[in-house]
Amino acid sequence: MQHYGVKAGDVLKKSSGILIAFSLVACGSGVETTTEITTTIDSVTESTEGVLCDYSYSEYNDSESVQATSTSNWSCSSNTRDLVANGIPDHDVGEFPNEGNPNTIYEQSVSESFTLEPVETTSSTTLGGPRGNIGVVLNGIKIDAGTAGSCDDSGDSCSLVDNSGNWSIEALGQDVFYFGTDSNNAHVQPDGTYHYHGMPEGFIALQGGDSSNVTLIGWAADGFPIYARYGYSDAGDETSDIKLITGSYQLVSDISDSRPSTDIYALGSFLQDWEYVEGSGDLDECNGRVGVTPEFPAGIYHYYATDSYPYFQRCVKGQL
Repeated sequence: MQHYGVKAGDVLKKSSGILIAFSLVACGSGVETTTEITTTIDSVTESTEGVLCDYSYSEYNDSESVQATSTSNWSCSSNTRDLVANGIPDHDVGEFPNEGNPNTIYEQSVSESFTLEPVETTSSTTLGGPRGNIGVVLNGIKIDAGTAGSCDDSGDSCSLVDNSGNWSIEALGQDVFYFGTDSNNAHVQPDGTYHYHGMPEGFIALQGGDSSNVTLIGWAADGFPIYARYGYSDAGDETSDIKLITGSYQLVSDISDSRPSTDIYALGSFLQDWEYVEGSGDLDECNGRVGVTPEFPAGIYHYYATDSYPYFQRCVKGQL
């Protein structure tokens, strides 16, 4: 059973300044030029207190690869958001073990604590794998967008479990390496931990997330919220149309001479194949932006799970 402890407009300790967005169009001599001034919200510190502080779930998952009860319980203290969960997904999953993933899903002891007053900074911190947890979906399943796989410069020596090579293998967006991910863009680590590399489709479906909703799906390590796929077309206007949000990473145009052959490993196979190009999408280098959401109508920095690279944030912009 799920419980939602949030109402639009709940608990915002800091008012944000908003600049109105408009366009200036100049026409003359058959030439039209357009200058856009985009909406800007000054987000420094926000409280997330009162938003989904009592989210809880406990139901038996009868998926063939699970056959166990999924539990996830969130609560808020005076200054932290706390999670206790067992790492069992609350939605249908693919077959595990499978050809690309020989591991079985087992219960975990998940205990996380995030600040209720995240602070956006001007710098970013890369997380993931041994560098720390990126964040957690509300169902208690961890986010780990990268992989432990890599190739050496020649491309003759590649491993899905050894990150000693210079070229880090991506789990999604390529068809050379198979990590056994299911329709939820998830698979299982050797210790039995089920985790997401990309869009958690099954969970989003359970939340009713679709093109008509801006759907909060989890919390990042720095305490800022994570949304799935859709956001407001005008970041500062909750009455604007909802659109598909895209990341701002593009395939590199200058391919390193030391890279394994693109004839074998198409661009996009490796993390190093992508570069952040400001303004090419909707989001910053950490797959986030400042804007309004249903839970934070005055605006807050927040992340997105996207269908485009990097799928989930690979870094965080808040203080840790």
